[in-house]
Amino acid sequence: MHGAVQGRSLAAAALLALLWHALVGAAQAATEKRVALVVGNSAYQNVTRLDNPRNDAALMAETLAGLGFTLVGGRAQLDLDKPAMDIAVQSFGRQVQGADVALFYYAGHGVQVSGANYLVPVSANATREADVDFQMLDVNLVLRQMQGSGTRLNMVILDACRNNPFGGRGLRAADGGLAQMRAPEGTLISYATQPGNVAQDGTGGHSPYTKALAATIKLAGLDIFQTFNQVGLAVKRETGGSQQPWVSSSPIDGTFYFVPPVAAEQKVAVAPQPEPQLPGTLRPDPDRIPIKDVALLRELSDRLYEHNFDPEPLDSRNGMRAAISKFQEKVAMTPTGEATEGLLTRLRKMEDLQPWGSIVYGPDIDKWGISWKHASRRAAVDDARTKCGGAKCTLELSFYGSRCGAFAISAKSWSLIQRDTLDRAKTAALDECGKAGKSCRIIDAVCADGSGH
Repeated sequence: MHGAVQGRSLAAAALLALLWHALVGAAQAATEKRVALVVGNSAYQNVTRLDNPRNDAALMAETLAGLGFTLVGGRAQLDLDKPAMDIAVQSFGRQVQGADVALFYYAGHGVQVSGANYLVPVSANATREADVDFQMLDVNLVLRQMQGSGTRLNMVILDACRNNPFGGRGLRAADGGLAQMRAPEGTLISYATQPGNVAQDGTGGHSPYTKALAATIKLAGLDIFQTFNQVGLAVKRETGGSQQPWVSSSPIDGTFYFVPPVAAEQKVAVAPQPEPQLPGTLRPDPDRIPIKDVALLRELSDRLYEHNFDPEPLDSRNGMRAAISKFQEKVAMTPTGEATEGLLTRLRKMEDLQPWGSIVYGPDIDKWGISWKHASRRAAVDDARTKCGGAKCTLELSFYGSRCGAFAISAKSWSLIQRDTLDRAKTAALDECGKAGKSCRIIDAVCADGSGH
């Protein structure tokens, strides 16, 4: 009998904890105005239909409504043609005026054309590049609806990186996946996979990305960066590493929680916090506050990588410190190698580098791959490795902007070299390769913008 009473007491305590959690979440949402537009397009009329976007959008709409978001149209907007998408986005723009948080979610076909991202209505039937502005929705139009609205935080979530459905219909200008966009002030953009890559539509009713996102945003105490980092890790595990979500963000004022920490003192979801002060000295982080949070360390690592500093070389346990030191030297900081909040703040404020090119080589399998004109380093490397043999192509040369790379090889040696012109890259690669005493030849060379190939 005592055991039964104890069991009921534990169950009651658990129920009270859940009720307290729900009450805190409700009070949290009541302190701010959250507005979301959720769109899912599956029933395409002229291109390949998709199984899951309708389900994904319905799941996200239900989840966001439970977290205090007001949904445009009162529910998920499904299978919209171009006029309906235009009306929904305009209505979204009106409703976010004066809101605290604005969120746009889209699942369906998406394409990049000439570096711009377009969401594909179910009626689209584009056969040439000139059609896209009239038949599809430019993502930048969504961003503009949120700018100037007075929101503290804007989120754009795109589960729209599937294969280009118009590739065999004459729209050759559409590249694979979506292009990376620069996030405006106070904005976070989340892609289902890396820019330039293709995401999975998924099996079992939902895409891997949306399934992970809907589950993660219901967890208490995760800030916005921790949330999307956890989503990325979940999708990477689910897909065996073939799909890795990507985030582009400008500095966010304050800390945002979809569900706040369960603590009495937690009153608001967006609590303004002063940005670290960056005095005009060689070191912009004089307080030397170390970063211990795993999600922030991962973000720091990713941002270093995208600025061509390798945090994790295979032959070193101190790769992060070495990459930080090299970055600090480049920006005239004391090369301490310390991962600090000031360092991450500086990286967040730096412009994204692009375009990117990459050459990869696998000496053990004697294969190589080359890519160019990508919006991110990771996308360029992944593209090159698909032409080489995947993870076994461990040697990498990545370059950006106006830089060019060349790959030279002989029976005894090889070299990967980058320079400011294609001819200089080829000459330097031949010289370096020839130091082994054998005549070398150029296997391939390209500039990051695609010129010379």
